[in-house]
Amino acid sequence: MKKIRYNLLIAISFPVILFTGCKSIDNERIPNMAVNISLSDAGLWNTYGVSGFGSHRYFILRPSGGSLPTGFPYKSGSATGFGGVLLIEGIDPINALSAAPLAYDLACPVESKRDIIVHIDPENYVAVCNECHSTYDVTMGGGAPISGIAATGKYKYGLKVYRCIPSGYGGYYITN
Repeated sequence: MKKIRYNLLIAISFPVILFTGCKSIDNERIPNMAVNISLSDAGLWNTYGVSGFGSHRYFILRPSGGSLPTGFPYKSGSATGFGGVLLIEGIDPINALSAAPLAYDLACPVESKRDIIVHIDPENYVAVCNECHSTYDVTMGGGAPISGIAATGKYKYGLKVYRCIPSGYGGYYITN
């Protein structure tokens, strides 16, 4: 009888601990703005997508010009979030055995300004903010802070995460 109560206590406590622990990182600090990037067919994906661990690309659509990547066929409904979108090949957080495209908002959540964006350090594949010097795990950690104010300050800030949805035609849609 004692063992049953103990197992019941563990079964009830585990979800509470799990879900309260997840609240410790704020990845919603960046304002919600539309994200709609279509890399829906194999041709677009092979040209503008990512392939191989750590390979990455920035998508920034600015009405005044200077959009990235150069030559990308943005459509009238295209949108790239608050600071732009980082697309990177990492490890699928659901199935840790397979590589997957991952997407994040480029704006640093500590600075929370659309023109202060992170970039990828090519030596260790982490996102780095040149302003506050925070680093983020974008290949395996879901944009979680690793170091800097984002990881050590009063509040822990992670990068805003976007979804990469397979299109069925050999490509992906990136959306929020």
